[in-house]
Parts: sequence; C-alpha cells; structure tokens
Amino acid sequence: MPCCSHCHLEYPESALKHCKSGDKDLYFCCNGCESVYFLLQESGLEGFYDKLGKNTLSPIGNQDLKDNLASFDTAAFAKKYIYLKDGLSQISLIIEGIHCAACIWLNEKILNAQDGIYEASVHYTNNRVKITFDANKIKPSAIISLIRSIGYDAYVYDPKIQEVKSKQEHKSYYIGLIVGVFCTMNIMWIAVAQYAGYFMGIDKEMKDVLNLVSFILSTPVLFFTGRIFFVGAYYGLKHRFIGMDLLVCTGASLTYLYSIYAALSGVGETYFESVAMIVTIVFAGKFLEIKSKKTAGDALDKISSKIPSNVVVLEGDQRIPKTPQEVRVGDIIEVLPGESLALDGRLIDTEVFLDTRALNGESVPLKVQANQEVFSGYVNTDKRFTYAVSKPFEDSVMSRLVRLLEDCIAHKPRIQTLANTLSQYFSRAVLGVGALSFLGWYFWGGVGFEQALVVAIAVIVISCPCALALATPIATVIGLGEAYKKGLAFKEAAFLESMAKANVVLLDKTGTLTMGYPDVVAVREFHVFDKELLSAFVSASKHPVSMGVGRFLGESGLCVSDFVENTARGIQAFQDGKVLLGGSLEYLESQGVHIPDIKGLDQNMVFAYAIQKELQAVFLLQDTLKEGAREFVCFLAKKGVDIKILSGDREAVVKDIACKLGVQEYRASLSPEEKVQIVDSYHQKGDIVVMIGDGINDTLALSKSDVGISMGAGSDIAIISSDVVILDDKLGTLLEAFKISQRTYRIIKQNIILSIVYNALMIPLAVMGFVIPLVAALSMSLSSFLVVFNSSRIRK
Repeated sequence: MPCCSHCHLEYPESALKHCKSGDKDLYFCCNGCESVYFLLQESGLEGFYDKLGKNTLSPIGNQDLKDNLASFDTAAFAKKYIYLKDGLSQISLIIEGIHCAACIWLNEKILNAQDGIYEASVHYTNNRVKITFDANKIKPSAIISLIRSIGYDAYVYDPKIQEVKSKQEHKSYYIGLIVGVFCTMNIMWIAVAQYAGYFMGIDKEMKDVLNLVSFILSTPVLFFTGRIFFVGAYYGLKHRFIGMDLLVCTGASLTYLYSIYAALSGVGETYFESVAMIVTIVFAGKFLEIKSKKTAGDALDKISSKIPSNVVVLEGDQRIPKTPQEVRVGDIIEVLPGESLALDGRLIDTEVFLDTRALNGESVPLKVQANQEVFSGYVNTDKRFTYAVSKPFEDSVMSRLVRLLEDCIAHKPRIQTLANTLSQYFSRAVLGVGALSFLGWYFWGGVGFEQALVVAIAVIVISCPCALALATPIATVIGLGEAYKKGLAFKEAAFLESMAKANVVLLDKTGTLTMGYPDVVAVREFHVFDKELLSAFVSASKHPVSMGVGRFLGESGLCVSDFVENTARGIQAFQDGKVLLGGSLEYLESQGVHIPDIKGLDQNMVFAYAIQKELQAVFLLQDTLKEGAREFVCFLAKKGVDIKILSGDREAVVKDIACKLGVQEYRASLSPEEKVQIVDSYHQKGDIVVMIGDGINDTLALSKSDVGISMGAGSDIAIISSDVVILDDKLGTLLEAFKISQRTYRIIKQNIILSIVYNALMIPLAVMGFVIPLVAALSMSLSSFLVVFNSSRIRK
C-alpha cells in the first residue's frame, strides 16, 4: 500500500494525490503535507526525510493556515510585542509541539531560510524563539503560518500567557506524580510480601496473585506517569537523537517486559516494583527540575507584571483609559495612590513620594519635585498626581528592561553547550555499554539470560545523564534570578561565564568610581557670613558647582532678587541692596574683588563667595568616590585581576583617584578611540576584558570589550551598548555582579564534575553486577537531586 511522501502514513492509492517531481513519483494525503514537502525541498532541507527514516508523522491536514492570524498584523499587536532594532523588527514566540533537539533544528532551519527573516534562534529550555525580520518582506502572521505549516504551533511570548501555560504543565506533572507515588507506595507493600515469601516460602498461587497485583499497579506508572519519556524517546529516535528519555524508557521497559516473562514462565524474580520506582523517581526529578526552572525564572518575568496594562490619560475634562502603547509623548497621565507608572515622564505642579524599589532596590521612598523626571516602574505611595509623558512606551525604562531580561537566557554559555554535547555522546555510549554488559555476562560470564538482562538494565538506568543535562541550565537560571534580585540585568546568560573568567577590568572614573558631580570637601572662611543667604543664592543656579555648594549648605527659606548667571563664570544677585557674587576666583577678581594668595587648589574646583566686593569664603569641591569603591577594587585585586582606570579627565585628578583606591595603572585625557585601542591591546594578548563605564565616551569601549557593564544612571547610549546594567548605580551591586558570576561558574563546574564522578564510580559497579535496577534508579535520581541542591547554593 503506498504512503504519503511527507507523513509516511499508508493510504489506499485512490485516497492519495499523485504528482511528479522530475522523475520522482510523489503521493500526498492532503494539501498540507504537499505544501510542507515542497517547502522543505525549496529550502534545501530534504535531509529531514533522511532523519525521519521509516518513522511517521501526523498529517498536516487541509486547515486554512490563515485562520485567526489577522490579529498578529494589527498596529496594537506590533506596539506591544514587536520591537525595532537597527531598522529590523524583533518578536518572541513560544513554539508548541517541540519534543527534542531535532524539532528545534527543523524550526530554526525553516525560519532562517525564509526570505525576510534574518535570524531565528530557539532556546531549548523553554521553546522560545526570538525572530529578527524585515516587516516589509514578511508579516508576523506569515511567520506563524510558516511554523504551523511544518506541524507545530506558536503563540506570542507574554509572561501572562506563559504563566497560564506553566500552570497547565505544572498540573499535568503533578497528576502524573500523584499516580506514580500512589501506585509505587502500594506496590512496595506487595514487594515486602514477595521478599518475605522469597526467604520464608510462598506457594505458587499466592506468588501469582502478588505478581498480578504488581503488574496492575506498575502499568499506569510506566505508561501514564512515564509517558513523557516515551514521547521524548519517540521524537528523538525519529530524528536520530539519543538522550535521557530513551535511556529511562529503555531501562524501565526492559525491566517491565522481563518481569512479565518471569511471572508467566515462573523462572526468576519479577521487578515490577523496580519499574514503578525507576519511573516515579526519575519523574520526580523531572518535576523538581520544572519547579526549579520556574522558581528561578519567575524573578525574570515578575518585572513585566509591574507595568500596568492600562493608564488614564487626561484630555480636557475627560479621563480616557488607554493601553501604554497607545499613549503619545506629551499626553498627561493620572496616577492614583498605589498605582505603578507605565511610562517615563516629568512630574507636573506637585511634590510626591514614589517607591523606586523595582528599579534600584531602595526601600526608602524617593521625594520627587515638580518638573523632575519620573520613570516607569515607580509606584505612587503618596497622593494623586499627574505627569507628562516624555518617551513612547517602547523607549521607557521598564519596557527596555523587560526586553533586556527576556533576551538574557536566549544565548547559552559555552560551558553549557559543552555539557549538552557531552550528554548526547554519553547517552549513545551508555546504550553501547549496556549491550556489551549483557553480551559479556551472557556469553562469557556464565549466567543466564535473566541475570545478564538485569545487569544491562542496571547499567542503563544508573547512568542516565540527568545530572549532566541539568548541570548548567539550573545553575544559570538561578544565577540570573539572583542577579536581578540584587539589581543586576544581564543581557545574555553567557556573560555570567565571561565575567567569572575575566582577568582584566577597565574602569571609567567619572560616574563609575566617583559620584559624577562635585561635592564640597573643604571651606576656607575669611569672614563670618550668612549660610542661609548663600544657600538661597546658589540654589537659583543649576550649575553643578553651585548645586554642590547648595547640597553642602542645605535648604533655605530666603530669596534673592535680580539673579543673573554668567555661563561658565559665575553668578550675581541682590539682597537688601547688597551685591552678591559667586563663581571662580578669576570671575570675582574681574568684578573688583581682592583675592589673597590661596594654596592647595590644584586638584579642586573652587567656588568663591563675596558680598559688596569683599571675599567671604572659598569652597573647595571635588568629585568624591562612590561608597564601596575601595571594597570593590580590593576584591578584584585579591582575585588577581589586572585593574586599570581609563578616564578623559585631567592627569592630576585621575592620579589622585587612583592613589586613593590603590590602583597602580591609570590613563588620563583619553579619547573614546584611545579607550578602544587599549581594549584591543588586551584582546591581542588573549585577555578577557570587562569594561565598566557610564558615559557616551565609554560606548565604543563597552561594545568592544568581552563584557561591557554600565551604571544605571549612565547615558542611554552607554546602557544600550553594554552587556550588564547596574540598575541602582551602586558599586556594591557591581561587586555582587562579580561574586554571583564567579559563584555561578564555580557551581556549574562542580555540577559537571559531580555528574562525571558519579558515573565513573557507579557504571563499573553496575557492569560488575553489584547493582540491581531499583538501587540504580535511586542513585541516578540522587545525583540529579544533588545537582539541583548544589545549584541552590548560588542564593546567598
């Protein structure tokens, strides 16, 4: 009977559509299978059928692939889920129906071969595909149709949708675990009676009854609880992929079939309890893996829930609800107590306290005054207020942060790729060792078929590479979740590994090691003066030096009149008929103020204050070190990291900061291009370079380094160019970034070593016949539990 050329299912010839391709006769059961077949041929992926072999597929059917797809091409959908980058569009989808690496391979090949799609990468842990495409060449609906056309389905990645899907998966696993545990607990009581009868004697009728009950209890465990292993093994074999699922179902099925044979023939002992224990224990490990990934990943998705789905826009006397994507720059938004801000903007005509923990982790509410900036993610802990939107939704802080966090696990660390490759080869080797063990014991070991089969089963079960497969992803996801809790945003998981292995750290000075604005460090008074009056005087200026003096003096209730500011020189005002002057010594001297000889001002900014041309005081200001700067540098030095300060500031100022921090190497008066040249010089020596900065002048060096880290208060361009963002702008958090990365990388290596040592010790014992299948299942799952437990130590 002929079969469909795509799905390989057999049909009567009259039910098949016949066509020719060159000299080749083709048959298709439906239009869907025909379209997929020629799509694969046109894409140069005919090798898929070689991988498929004699296996069959579900027919695609004749469904209209354009049904229910119109919503993917709407403007509202594009605003919410599609982002622009370098003139191209990006969208994230979850692909349903993926069972193994071959499915991922097929989806990536089909998508990447499509005209208009520039990059498509499927992440194997959550089946999420990130697609970069040209919206002028292909629409989102066409991308969904393409995925559906090869037998899969896709929906847009949304944390809210993902949560529903996650709950469904959790429920399915939970039911499977309950069935497995219930049947296994009862079958173990049966096993106790069987073992007692083995030593004390039992008649054949009772033994048959106990075997029958054991068979009945073990069957739902194997085929219901263990169905995920059979499905995974099926799709793996279909695409010539051997992994953990095949080992589990092979070991359990062989044990199950052998036990049926032993029960019917009366030769040997049954191992139905081992079947139930193998499947239940491994399934429990799988269940814990799912929970661990979800718990660790929740921290990455939780931030999305902080963005309101609707806001209230004021238009005259009307209050109009809108989605954040519909709001335009300049719109006035009303925020009630307890609500979160969805967009960035400027506060209007009031003063409020806002909870900023979502962005910087600060527990104390921030006082924001009229006309100051407010950011999405802030929470109103005060009264009702309004603010004017300054950026569209896609450019707001929280929206950018969500996209950054969504992308952070899309790229696997190199060590994870190595672990995955090892586990695949390892699985093939294990099946070979199991087969050789059977042959060795049966032909040369002098034992019967039953005992040789038990040894082979024990080898396969005990060496299941769960621990090796879990070694990296669990630790990585927990590390990323812990980093976010500390105020760190990694753009890729791979940067955890790069930071841990870095041996060179290049530091910008201004805004990174220092506060980025001048503070008063000393005062030289020549006459007693009214500090409240001076505070009112300098508060009228927005110059950084004047603001530094104002912070030092505190707030004032006074006012000055006829305030005048001479840009980059000084300020002038009147109070009770007296002329107030402030600014550089040169400016005051030009206004007729006598300036005495003042020493020790070389490395300091100066603000001089005079009344009626009589010098009152001189304030010495300096860009002071950030809290935690010394501790951060000391930590790196102890780790043997090569530290260097790169700055565009003057030599004397940079030298002073370097001396205070104990840094031996520094470069001053650097241009952005010169910073890049220094980064390249380290790369030529094979060093792994971390660059830390916050300004526009650091952008090139940040993008060129192995890991670019920007401070959260830095320029937008610097943040975009960096790989890691310090959300709260604190050096203590930067220190945590290095600690978490090193801890995560150390745990990953420990996990891999643990799994390799376990197999190196246990496989020989199983080959020598010292381990029964039940003990093999217990020890194999124990290794997985140890990996999960060890990974949880990243949280400190």
